[in-house]
Amino acid sequence: MGEWWSIEVFHGEFPAQRWRESYSNALIEAALSHGASGWEWHEHRWGVVFEVEFKDDARWEVFRALPVVQSALDAVPDPVNGLIVYPGRGGAAGSPSPRHPRPVAGAGAMSLPEPGDEPYVDLTSAGPAGPYEAAGAVEV
Repeated sequence: MGEWWSIEVFHGEFPAQRWRESYSNALIEAALSHGASGWEWHEHRWGVVFEVEFKDDARWEVFRALPVVQSALDAVPDPVNGLIVYPGRGGAAGSPSPRHPRPVAGAGAMSLPEPGDEPYVDLTSAGPAGPYEAAGAVEV
């Protein structure tokens, strides 16, 4: 028995099934030629899942680093939130809805400050700047 890995692809600008049609053969061929002992595709209402089994993590890492695999993962329908890669089998594990991205940790999770009053500058009493004032120099 080996270890299963899952690649979940969600619908985005186009259906995930179209992504599967484009990259399925290349992913399967790359997996089999790099030691995969099994693979399966699953279609769901929210996207597709490619499950692949390798004897060990090292073979998975080699597969994952292949240019053809990188190219396929870069071309998912929603490049921001439409891809999850993880160990184990997934997709049909009983979750009735797609997994959602976890909240961002760190500075990206900070709330933005509330908008305050707009700065107000009264320009009705200001006159044009002279040549020395415009350059920041003081007239002597």
